[in-house]
Amino acid sequence: MRTAISAAALAMLLAGAVAAANKPAVQRSAGEGLEAVATIQQIMQNLVDPSADALWASVSSTTTASGTQTNEPRTDEDWKAVQRYAVTLVEAPNLLVAPGRRVASTGGKLEDAQVKGILRPDEISKKIAGDRRDFVARARALQRAAKEALAAADTRDVARLFKAGGALDTACESCHVKYWYPDDTRPPPPANANLAPLK
Repeated sequence: MRTAISAAALAMLLAGAVAAANKPAVQRSAGEGLEAVATIQQIMQNLVDPSADALWASVSSTTTASGTQTNEPRTDEDWKAVQRYAVTLVEAPNLLVAPGRRVASTGGKLEDAQVKGILRPDEISKKIAGDRRDFVARARALQRAAKEALAAADTRDVARLFKAGGALDTACESCHVKYWYPDDTRPPPPANANLAPLK
């Protein structure tokens, strides 16, 4: 026995079939398929530290017995270099907070591990896991400072770049004090040892 299907019902069935065909079979979660290979220490050593140091050096004042020397970007190449440093620093926090990112290689030691007050990798991992939201917030503070440095480079604003460098210094040190060396009793030095008022 054959059953008649109205045109409206047939249209609804076809629409449902099309929607089902276009719907992904599995809803992928954010970050699925990505693999965190480098450690936090490696990202710091190879991306964050060299880029931050270069950015700070690009706009700074150094005072010696012979006088004050002011460094700042002047040429197109100078500003392109600052942009490269800033872009690296803008994206590095995304890498630092990636799920599954280890602090250091298995069995490895942290740089300056001999310094009193520096935690072991397992201790740092535990602190990060215990307050992940705060760790992400501190990484975002670094990213905001880097975005400001990038905007300064895009507009070639030396004063703005110098100010962004100060914010970058604060973001770096606040994270280090919380997670790397919270037991260090020495007054924390600025991450940028050459940070000085712009003349």
